[in-house]
Amino acid sequence: MKQLIMLVVLGTILTSCKNETGPRDAELEKGTVAKAAEKVEKERDSIEIIPISHATSVIKWGDVVIYTDPTGGAEAFRGKEKPDFILITDIHGDHMDAKTLKALEAGNTKIIVPQAVKDALPQDMHSQLVVLNNGQSQEFMGIDIEAIPMYNLPEDPESRHIKGRGNGYVLEKNNTRIYIAGDTEDIPEMRDLKNIDIALIPMNLPYTMDVEQAADGVLAFAPKKVYPYHYRGQDGLADVEKFKELVNAKNKKIEVVLLNWYPGGNN
Repeated sequence: MKQLIMLVVLGTILTSCKNETGPRDAELEKGTVAKAAEKVEKERDSIEIIPISHATSVIKWGDVVIYTDPTGGAEAFRGKEKPDFILITDIHGDHMDAKTLKALEAGNTKIIVPQAVKDALPQDMHSQLVVLNNGQSQEFMGIDIEAIPMYNLPEDPESRHIKGRGNGYVLEKNNTRIYIAGDTEDIPEMRDLKNIDIALIPMNLPYTMDVEQAADGVLAFAPKKVYPYHYRGQDGLADVEKFKELVNAKNKKIEVVLLNWYPGGNN
């Protein structure tokens, strides 16, 4: 919004000087306004992925701030902008934490959740919740949000992540698409994704998948950028460097971005 106001002010100043300039100056003024407009448009569509820990992140998409699976208490978000909305993928404690949600003091900020998460959160939080189940979508702050499946393979009613309970999310704005996988393996719904610009992909046994399976899944839908996240398992941290090697050995066009999702170490 501040950028838009600056652009309007710039245009007003240049327009007020119109009668004092010649044709060449007028062309220069038009070029200045066009460049300023282009800069504002780029900043409005810029995307920054900020790791907090494990499955928890802050996504800044232009002027919109999104929290994913917030955990770690308010201190984990110290210095971060308040969220415009929050996404929660599943009911497990590394994704859904009512204490953190309350500690954030986010007021009436909407929290997008699957039905299972709503059922697990305290009643006094329900007014903030917007339920999206697999296959449903809704727009928030100019961003289309689609809930898609996340689950373990083979499908089994006794598995840690059963199909239909949790959500992966595909966010889209101005033909740019972000995929937040949640706790999943390389399911058909992942492999069939199209035109993904940024993907957050888990890799931690025995909860999701190993790096080989994750790499194979990513190669199937070929996002422009992939961020390994949620990679702490029973035996420590997954080898994300190996994941990067596996992906780029078969597709050098995919940019693998390695961030520090465990600033406090493997705990």
